[in-house]
Amino acid sequence: MERLQNIFASNQFLSFLNIFSGGTLANFSIMAVGINPYITASIVMQLASMVFPALKEMQKEGESGRERVNQYTRLFTIPLAVVQSVSVIALLNSQQLLDTSNPLSLVALVTSLVAGAMIVMWLGELVSEYGLGNGISMILLGGILSQFPMVIAQTLTTTSVQQFTTTLTLGLMSLAVVGIIVFMNEAVRKIKIQYARRTRGSRVYGGQTTHLPIRVNIAGVMPIIFGISIMMVPSFISRFLVVSGKTKLVEFGQLLDTWFNPTSVVYMTIYFFIVFGFTFFSALLFFNAQDMSEELKKSGAFIPGVRPGGPTKKFLEFVVTRISLVGAIFLGSIAILPSFTEIYSGVGNLAIGGTSILIVVSVILETSKRVESMLVGQNYDQYI
Repeated sequence: MERLQNIFASNQFLSFLNIFSGGTLANFSIMAVGINPYITASIVMQLASMVFPALKEMQKEGESGRERVNQYTRLFTIPLAVVQSVSVIALLNSQQLLDTSNPLSLVALVTSLVAGAMIVMWLGELVSEYGLGNGISMILLGGILSQFPMVIAQTLTTTSVQQFTTTLTLGLMSLAVVGIIVFMNEAVRKIKIQYARRTRGSRVYGGQTTHLPIRVNIAGVMPIIFGISIMMVPSFISRFLVVSGKTKLVEFGQLLDTWFNPTSVVYMTIYFFIVFGFTFFSALLFFNAQDMSEELKKSGAFIPGVRPGGPTKKFLEFVVTRISLVGAIFLGSIAILPSFTEIYSGVGNLAIGGTSILIVVSVILETSKRVESMLVGQNYDQYI
């Protein structure tokens, strides 16, 4: 067990995987795969709804339609969990930590890891069902927070006396970054909305003026999670190629490892554009301008100076595109900022901590809003 933990502590990529599994990977727990298969399946289903109209229509069928989509997501999680379980076992086997020569033992290991992933998925859905927030996000939050003390301790242990002042300065800067993250997550673009007046008998209804809030960061933390999933693949492949024993494959694996090191220019460039592009795609996915314009038209509401229907749709798309540009640049910059800081400071583990902080702050903000809305709903009579 000590050898296994030392391997994960000495490799930044493996430490990254271990943090997102809540430390279960380094302990080779039954839940070593964690919630990652379900997150990947959810992302794939959301993307598929943009490609297949049948899935999109199914989501509009109310509770029954959403339950069918969730069921498809659960079923799709199983093969993804099998693939990731085999990858974890192969990774440990390449380090000579497991003996998978017996096919029956291999099947038992894969089955156990897949069962662990299903248990985590079930726990996450229970948390969501009982209204404690998004269960998947809460599990991801708990896994990251549980590893923060160890990451901080490793950073302080490996920091020399000359780097102590730099580390302290970076700690203060991280507080400022948290403030910026909170500001950007709470930032909204308020579009003025006016309701048409309706006269029924002697009474006049409508005529109120309100606003439609559109978040600058519509996608939330999803682009970061998606970017991490993509950027892990080359590093994972490079480790298999390095231990393959074939000269050309070893050289290519070492080249991949160099390119996709968190402090390399190639890694930071690709990571930035993946997050940047997926933020735009997610904005169009989560904010459907067509549906929003139709809902406004049905409720008798309109944007002053913009005709209902098609012009309203185009106006909303224009606004979402402009504010998503700011949100995409923000997320992409936050994603690669720790890598830049690590290059100039020489302090390790920053590339891991920066992305984790972004996820932690975003999930805490979303959970606090959910709790606040629940409290308002339970004590609504006091506000009347």
